[in-house]
Order: sequence, then C-alpha cells, then structure tokens
Amino acid sequence: MSNPNGSGLRAARPTIAIAGQDVPALGDGLLGLTIDENTNGLYRCEALFGNWGNKDSEIDYLYFDRRQIDFGKALQVKIGRDVIFDGRIMGIEGIFPEGSGARKINVLAEDRFQDLRMTRRTRTFADLSDADLMGQIARDHGLRPEIDVTGPTHKVLGQVNQSDLAFMRDRARAIDAELWMDGSTLHVQSRDRRRGGTKPMTYKKELYEFSALADLAGQRTSIAVSGWDVAGKSALRHEAMESILRGELNGDISGVSILRSAIGERKEAIAHTVPLTSQEVQREAESFFKMTARRFVIGRGSAEGDAQLRVGAFVDLLGLGPLFNGKYYLTEVRHIFSGARGLLTEFVGERPGLGQAGR
Repeated sequence: MSNPNGSGLRAARPTIAIAGQDVPALGDGLLGLTIDENTNGLYRCEALFGNWGNKDSEIDYLYFDRRQIDFGKALQVKIGRDVIFDGRIMGIEGIFPEGSGARKINVLAEDRFQDLRMTRRTRTFADLSDADLMGQIARDHGLRPEIDVTGPTHKVLGQVNQSDLAFMRDRARAIDAELWMDGSTLHVQSRDRRRGGTKPMTYKKELYEFSALADLAGQRTSIAVSGWDVAGKSALRHEAMESILRGELNGDISGVSILRSAIGERKEAIAHTVPLTSQEVQREAESFFKMTARRFVIGRGSAEGDAQLRVGAFVDLLGLGPLFNGKYYLTEVRHIFSGARGLLTEFVGERPGLGQAGR
C-alpha cells in the first residue's frame, strides 16, 4: 500500500548491526528492507544492499568475502533506539542484473524460532502442563523461557512428526496463547495478558489507507468440544458461547450476535482433538470459539512507519465511521523501507465486534 495523500513518509534510515556492532556502511548502502511478523511466531527480514564499489583501493564486490555478512551472524535492524528486528542470517542471495544495473546482495534473516522450525520429532510428554512443556522445549534450544499461561496438567501429549515450532503453535492455540521471540528469550503468554500497548491513529493523518471486512461466513454461535475421561470412564463435553467474549467487545456488537439475529443459530463441533479432562475440554472449546469470533472484522492498513506497531499491540482507529472506528488487535505487521519513500508500516488487525451504527 502507498500513501494516497502524497504526504511524506518517515525519512528515518534504519541502522544495521551485525554481531552486535552497528555497521554504518550497511545502513548507508541499504536499498530496500522488508520485515514480517505475525502471531504464529517466526519473525523474518530481507535486507537488500548495494554490493559493488570501492574495496581495498579497487572496484570489487563489497560483501562476498563473508567478513561482515555471513551465515549464522546476528543481525539487528533499528529505527532510532527501537529494535524492529533481531535475528540471525540464514540466506545470502547475489543479484546480478542485465546491463549496467548495480550488483546487489540480499540478506535473509530469521529470529531464533528458526531453531525450533528446523527440529522435527515424534515423541510424547506425560503429566505436564503446557507451561512446563513449553519451558522444556525452550531450554532444549538454549533459550530463556518467559511463560505466562495457565491450564491443566495433561496426562499425555503427543508430538507426531512435527517441528518443535509447529507443536508449540498447536499447544498455544489450544490454550488461547501466543508465542514470540525477543532475542534469545521465548515468550508465551495468553492473549488477554499480552500488553503490547495501544497506538491511536486517524484516517488521512497517521493512517494512510485502510480497508475493513465484517464477514459472517466464519462465525459460529457456539463451538463444542468432546472428549473422554479415562479414569472416570465418562464422556466429556463443553460448549463455548458468546458470553466468554464480553470482556473484548468494548461496547461493540459481536459477529456472533449478528449471525444469530440475521441468519440463525450456527453451531459447530470440533472433532480433531481428544481432551482427557474436564479442564482440557473447556479450555479447548473456549480457545477455538474465541479464535473464530475474533476474526469477524479484519482490517488491513498502511501507516506512517512506526516501531510501536508490533504484533500483540492494538491500534485505535478514528475517522472510519461508527461501524469501523475502534480498536484492532494486530496479528500481522510488515515494515518496509526504500530509499525513495522511507519507512512504511502495513498491518492486519482483527476485532470480534462491529461498532453500533446509532452511536
């Protein structure tokens, strides 16, 4: 997305640090930058640099000697004092254009979640809570766990031909939690406890473009999960309904309520999980219900480049009319830099309700 009003984007040029040291030449030679973050974890960065110039009193390739840009080295991107990416170099791409075009090097980096993504296993865990399990996996990879979730102790959990990252994502979804990396610290936190701050923005000012879709197709009036209590030899079932959303609506009318009044009851049963305790069945039903309900309104926007726009934060939008004004929880963020236009931030946000037209 671009700024339709023609106002200037933030001209700040990112600072590039390699192995903990700022490298001014890389900042000056930065031609383009894209940083992507989402609620699934795995923060990624692509940084494009000029790669042809004066080196050791000769005109040559600048970075193919691997002294500065090399696999596994730490790479940070900063705007002022704010770190907007912290990871390690995983890919190096040489770009050799036709004719007289400048030769370039594209650097691909990922955060420490790439360790978990590259480790695939089949194994079982017994008598562990999700917090204990995630802490164990973090320590297996030399990471410091910061875990703030509650939930039952599971009699058994199976990781079947999954990467450690995919397995942790599944467990996080089951307990309404999110995971992210900050350097070598692995954070896992329930969504209602995550405090990413709130950024107010107004359309035609800080907010350049925005579109919002309120869609009933994915909504359900209730979601039920069933299981089996082995010890008690009895069936388990829990049905999650709209009442668990009340703390997130901020005076809006939920998609669940609109679905019920406009179309009718639409109930769903989840069949791909087998919880073994009453706590597990309740937690999974409520987590799946919240996940679908929160995606009733999806907003996509572009704004003045801002390091405060991170996954887990809210944007509080104005100038969009009574239906779409309000808070959106950021689930995807992309920071984009080019020498011609400066820094731009694109985002995707979600909310479970729609503003009331009479307000």
